[in-house]
Amino acid sequence: MGQQQLLLLALSTIIVGLAIVMGINMFGENAAQSNLDAVTNDVLTIASRAQGWYRKPAQMGGGGRSFSGLSGNPALELNFPDSTENGSYLLSSPTDSNIVITGTGVEDINGNGSPLSVQVTVYADRVTAATITQ
Repeated sequence: MGQQQLLLLALSTIIVGLAIVMGINMFGENAAQSNLDAVTNDVLTIASRAQGWYRKPAQMGGGGRSFSGLSGNPALELNFPDSTENGSYLLSSPTDSNIVITGTGVEDINGNGSPLSVQVTVYADRVTAATITQ
């Protein structure tokens, strides 16, 4: 009877250990997905504000139907911080008709050592599908 009890104890220890490892892995994956969702949401918020700035007349501090006046820092004209707890954000390649917004997260989704990145191109009437780099 003692040997059977030791076997059951060892088996239950292994099962509990595996359950803990699986729980830790699932938590890490959930954190990475949450960060991706948050960065995507922030990038789309910046895109919406950029479209509003585009439509605002230049005399009122807007773009006057051009994105070319936007700088690399979204905090200046769009009242959005260039970094948050979700990641950092950059405006690039401004032209009269579009601008590129890149958000870089804080999580490494696939374990390759580089954080996730979300990039969209904003036009006056639309935002292109997000390009996600993991």
